[in-house]
Amino acid sequence: MATTRKPWSRNELLILLNLYEKIPFGKFDQSNPVLIDVAQRMERTPGSVAMKLSNLASLDARLAARGIKGLSGASALDRTVWNEFHAQHYALAPESEALLAELLTGDADNPIEVQPEAITLLRLPEGPTEGTASVKVRRGQRYFRQAVLNAYNGRCAVTGLGIRDLLVASHIVPWNVAEQHRLDPQNGIALNALHDKAFDRGLITFDDELRLVCSPMVKDHYADRVVAENFEAYEGTSLRVPEEASGPKPEYLEWHRNEVFGKVIG
Repeated sequence: MATTRKPWSRNELLILLNLYEKIPFGKFDQSNPVLIDVAQRMERTPGSVAMKLSNLASLDARLAARGIKGLSGASALDRTVWNEFHAQHYALAPESEALLAELLTGDADNPIEVQPEAITLLRLPEGPTEGTASVKVRRGQRYFRQAVLNAYNGRCAVTGLGIRDLLVASHIVPWNVAEQHRLDPQNGIALNALHDKAFDRGLITFDDELRLVCSPMVKDHYADRVVAENFEAYEGTSLRVPEEASGPKPEYLEWHRNEVFGKVIG
């Protein structure tokens, strides 16, 4: 494996930005199995991959707002690709997903799942071959789900449920409302299927302090034990946002309160 320093390409940076959104800052370590695997395939050292992720972290305003500093030394290309990626999530997240799959499996169409310290090859969808647009959408959805669930440590942000197959990366501003926001991980919350459906229908929302707010329609059913256990019991409690995660953007939650929740109670 080559160990000499070589310039980072745009495609390599897109791959690392994909990982950046799926792996917590505290796990940007050369001993992380994900970084080791990616580094070997890039013909780089794990340390160089971890360092580049830390360079990218120095550009992250979300970390800076929490008093966390990345490693200085980000290049002009780092800044350019960082800005492009976050301004054009809807286009570049699917591209980065394809580049990562091609690097790890040799085929951009192979679906993979990245967790903070593990990579899994997922089963290919059965049925007729998808068109280019459908493939791009599926890649984007896969990226969004992994980035959101990993940000919440694979647990429901309301109940703490940790069975990944029962969790949904719930959009705050719906997929079909604003293309530019649909793949922003801060436009997502990890919720179990029940609370995801309630959130989607505007039966619940979250206030400025990230506390669960239930609609009158839900409150009218508090006498029902199931409703009481799943909604009344959590009303007023804050979302479980891990310390290293950025959490949802306030403006997205404000939109949900006004345009989804507000329409139900209005």
